[in-house]
Amino acid sequence: MTVQLDGQTYYNIGEACELVGISRDTFLRWVRKGKFPDVKHRDRNGWRLFTQDDIHRLKAKINLVEKTNVNPGRNKIWMENEGINKGSKFTFTLPL
Repeated sequence: MTVQLDGQTYYNIGEACELVGISRDTFLRWVRKGKFPDVKHRDRNGWRLFTQDDIHRLKAKINLVEKTNVNPGRNKIWMENEGINKGSKFTFTLPL
């Protein structure tokens, strides 16, 4: 349930994850593994409250593309797409 406090809109974990297209379990796994910082706001029961900024950061995480140098002479780019395809990772190898 969306909450309005002092002109700020807060979303619960289910709403935030639905807005960005990942599961609640994926978000919690990312926090546990240190891949995404936990949100700063909680309600009186200790449940996470997401601001619009938190949702933008989460969307950016979903679209993250990282470049790694695994093979000399080739660049390997992998895209982490955990929430959308249930943990699958795609690897693209591009010639230099």
